[in-house]
Amino acid sequence: MAQKNITQETFNNVADVYDSKELRFFTDSAKHLASIIPLRGHERVIDIATGTGNAALAVASYVPRGNVTGIDFSGGMLEQARKKAFAGNIKNTEFIEMDMQDIDFPPATFDAAICAFGIFFVEDMDTLLSRIVKIIRPGGVIAICNFHESYFNPLRTMMADRLAQYNVQMPLQAWINIATEIGCRKLFEKAGITDISVEHKNMGYFLADENEWWNVIWNAGFRMRVSQLKPADLERFRQEHLKEVSALKSQDGLWLDIGVLYTTGRVK
Repeated sequence: MAQKNITQETFNNVADVYDSKELRFFTDSAKHLASIIPLRGHERVIDIATGTGNAALAVASYVPRGNVTGIDFSGGMLEQARKKAFAGNIKNTEFIEMDMQDIDFPPATFDAAICAFGIFFVEDMDTLLSRIVKIIRPGGVIAICNFHESYFNPLRTMMADRLAQYNVQMPLQAWINIATEIGCRKLFEKAGITDISVEHKNMGYFLADENEWWNVIWNAGFRMRVSQLKPADLERFRQEHLKEVSALKSQDGLWLDIGVLYTTGRVK
């Protein structure tokens, strides 16, 4: 199965648990992203790889006279986004099933584009960002957020090392290219974006215990890796990994370090 199909299937499978408390940094980061975008209230905004709509719904309150269009290739995630918009009586949003690599809008359709933890799922981020630039009016804003290179460590490294013992490797992914402030700035510069600003903010918090860490693994993108294990190996891996992780607990719980980079700029 192609990597894109695996990613799509994974997010369809985790859609109903993606907004769990253990993954609340997605909501918190979306709120911060929305707060740093210069908006006047009337703009048309597109949220690329909207997922369950966290960023789109956060931005919607900043454009009461405008609207937000969220696109994603996961129908399951979009279903959750629509439910949240309905529950919150947020009427200036719409969610469309669309692959971000095949964006289908006329040039200068939107005043701003946002993308929260999504752009790095595409290996060729330069081409993707250039396509996003084309659908934004001159002078419009583009803002993204993504993981800093230290995110989830040491837990992430411990997980990867344990998986390697089962011959499951964490693939080299595009995210590492924008996991630093320099990397984010270079991405935007290549797309011809100006007035670039990069902020590094830690959105971390304490998990109650190692079982909540497992929920982080199983309820989001890491499931793509651990689900490669056979059921018996998966359970053995889970027990071994959680045992080693439990040793890191303090009286406050298990610290989940979440470095996030927020990059904004303007289209020429």
